[in-house]
Amino acid sequence: MQIEAQPFTYEFDLAKTALVLIDMQRDFIEPGGFGETLGNDVSLLEAIVPATKTTLEAWRAAGGLVVHTREAHKPDLSDCPPAKRNRGNPTLRIGDAGPMGRILVMGEPGNQIIEALAPVEGEIVVDKPGKGAFYATGLHEMLKRRGITHLLFGGVTTEVCVQTSMREANDRGYDCLLLEDCTESYFPAFKAAAVEMIRAQGGIVGWTAPSAALLAALGTH
Repeated sequence: MQIEAQPFTYEFDLAKTALVLIDMQRDFIEPGGFGETLGNDVSLLEAIVPATKTTLEAWRAAGGLVVHTREAHKPDLSDCPPAKRNRGNPTLRIGDAGPMGRILVMGEPGNQIIEALAPVEGEIVVDKPGKGAFYATGLHEMLKRRGITHLLFGGVTTEVCVQTSMREANDRGYDCLLLEDCTESYFPAFKAAAVEMIRAQGGIVGWTAPSAALLAALGTH
């Protein structure tokens, strides 16, 4: 199968490809969550939900593997180093009680994936203690057991957890494509820069394309 992408056509085998949705969690996307308490406009992130949902449903219908990630820490924060916890809002840090429970802690309401994109049976759900999806998660091993060689990425935020995960994947030998309208940042200029970096120099990190290009490929399939 082929997707019309930048910097050139992206080719993939459906059976060897996974759709990876990064951190589409309530705390980052919904009003009243952690993201908004930091002063961010969460409506920017909410805006990608319809396109992401359409893509997810089409990918499921085609029989493709889906991976969801959550940025999540153990309740005792033993997997959250001070170098990470001591960043951001000094009055509301990881592990503190927030509007939707303890911030970025496993099992808390705000740590859950939003209802519109909630995982279904058979899909991989990865709780990651870092920015990247491959750090301390076993994701690489899970994908290799399934014969996955190509990854399609969406999620938030583009320049942080999404780009980090794509770079990790690239280092591990995966061919990666970013779905441009299924990812977003609280800072539009940061998203634009990240998209350019990913596809620069002949696709040094990967490819980029709108979700419509993937849907067209699936429709042809």
